[in-house]
Amino acid sequence: MNSAFENPEWLNYHHLRHFWMIARHRSVTRAAEKVKVSQSTLSEQLAELEGWLGQPLFDRRGKQLHLTDAGRIALEHAETIFTTGHELITRFRQSGAARQRILRIGAVGPLSKNLQFDFIQPILADARTKVVVVAGALDELTRQLHEHQLDLVLSNIPLRADQEPNVFTHLLGEVPVFLVGGRKLKLSPGSFPKFLRDVPLFLPSRQSAVRANFDLILANAGIEPFVHAEVDDMALLRLLALSGEGLALISKIVVERELQSSGIKFMRRVPKLAERYYALTVRKRFANAWMGEIVETFRHRLRELAATS
Repeated sequence: MNSAFENPEWLNYHHLRHFWMIARHRSVTRAAEKVKVSQSTLSEQLAELEGWLGQPLFDRRGKQLHLTDAGRIALEHAETIFTTGHELITRFRQSGAARQRILRIGAVGPLSKNLQFDFIQPILADARTKVVVVAGALDELTRQLHEHQLDLVLSNIPLRADQEPNVFTHLLGEVPVFLVGGRKLKLSPGSFPKFLRDVPLFLPSRQSAVRANFDLILANAGIEPFVHAEVDDMALLRLLALSGEGLALISKIVVERELQSSGIKFMRRVPKLAERYYALTVRKRFANAWMGEIVETFRHRLRELAATS
């Protein structure tokens, strides 16, 4: 047996959990309310843990607490420890067919429902896994990630490390973007992007990186776009594309199921334009091997979409 386990230098898990609560709530005051101990007791225990580890875990700037590099490492280990402990308890409290893994996914509101379906479809083949999907704004879903109410968030918007240092952005892949129009649409022939002059366009909102890059393409070509509608909901953008009243700027995955139908009359790829998709987590690595497998399956799916464009 490894001598480190025969004579371990035991970690005070009680103090570690209190540090974890402070890091989650970013406040000694709020953490003390949650664990129902005094602020002074919590501060003393944090100081003892820092002394035992030999590293400060927080930078104290006025009333604000910011994790140090050592604090981020400690938090990642703490999350692994407590998640594993919860899974251990759950495993032995459940038995046989009653055992069930739960994957809690957040999806940024405008995200394509086709994309969400493609992500969860392989999971549904496993009867042991229950999927919970919550849609919402990115800031609210990020808060739920911090509080461990979600395992990951699907997003088409990356988070900046300087804004959310405790949330990690994993690139899932990118899918080509097309201009799509329905059967009623009438277009004059021409090269891209000149043929777009005076054509009604249905575009994502300006929060979208795809929209910003598309606007730049048109600006460089000296084209003032005729923006007929501006929406941040991909389901609505898909319906506008099929209406035939204009061209919609849309990721291929959004209209993939319409490609075999006669609903789409026009579809042209926008050169060098693609939409990126991300999984946001509070860990550098995926917590469970099976979650990593789910992500890799979806990455393969996105590569297939890009390859068949």
